Amino acid sequence: MAFSSDNVAIFLAVLDHGSFSAAARALGRVPSAVSMAVANLEAELGLTLFERSPREVRPTESARALEPEARQLAGQLRRLQAHALSLHQGLERRLTLAIAPELLSAPWAEPLARLAQEFPALEVEVVSAPQDDALRLLHEGAAQLALIYERTRVDDRERFQELGSEVLLAVISPRHPLALERNGSLRLEDLVDLRQVAIVSREVAEADQRVLISRKLWRTDSHLATLGLVRAGLGWAYLPRRLAQPLLDSGELLRIAFANMSNELRLWVDVVWLNDRPLGLGAKRLIALMQDIAGLEAR
Repeated sequence: MAFSSDNVAIFLAVLDHGSFSAAARALGRVPSAVSMAVANLEAELGLTLFERSPREVRPTESARALEPEARQLAGQLRRLQAHALSLHQGLERRLTLAIAPELLSAPWAEPLARLAQEFPALEVEVVSAPQDDALRLLHEGAAQLALIYERTRVDDRERFQELGSEVLLAVISPRHPLALERNGSLRLEDLVDLRQVAIVSREVAEADQRVLISRKLWRTDSHLATLGLVRAGLGWAYLPRRLAQPLLDSGELLRIAFANMSNELRLWVDVVWLNDRPLGLGAKRLIALMQDIAGLEAR
């Protein structure tokens, strides 16, 4: 076969540097070896690739026609070598990140974009699941990382890195009967008997009392379902400010104005993994990138 990884590199070096001697310096070879390799390639192909002169070599039309595919092949070889090196260093084949739906509006996509640039062959799976379900996926081995709110109790099987905080706002539809009656001004105790819509796992009986206030609870497994029910006037909800603010600005949602306390509930956000399962190179790098973004946001 005429083309190989070696003579493709030589072919491109001569194209880029314009002479056998300059290409040889770039490749760390002697000019005679480069000249001979090009001559052998031309003989095998039955084509003249370069017009020779004492001071330079000029690519022929045949060389220019072959150049795009040669560069593509060289790029593929570089990516293959980088992938092989990454696997040698501990890169996992697939990285699964489980995210609590309330945090889908958090800035986690940018770290993933940077991760994809560094490890283009890494397969990434993003799974949205209520917080308890995200942790269950983590412990069952279906996810390597979970992006969730801080827990009220520490599990000694887990390790975590704090990434910042998220502000939750109590919101209701302006069309809700109680919102119309009270003009949006309520006391926290008024919410106890008012239907709350919340993202909660169906399999966990113990609820997080920081965010679950009402005795009347409608459960969902997505922020979009929660938003839809609240906007329809079927109840109130705690929603992340990032998610709720555009709808508050447009008047589609109403921020509940508590008469006796602040509306805001601040919860810390953690990325969690397990002690007994070593993280791959991709997961470690994603944690570091998430920390970088969290640090920039905190400034």
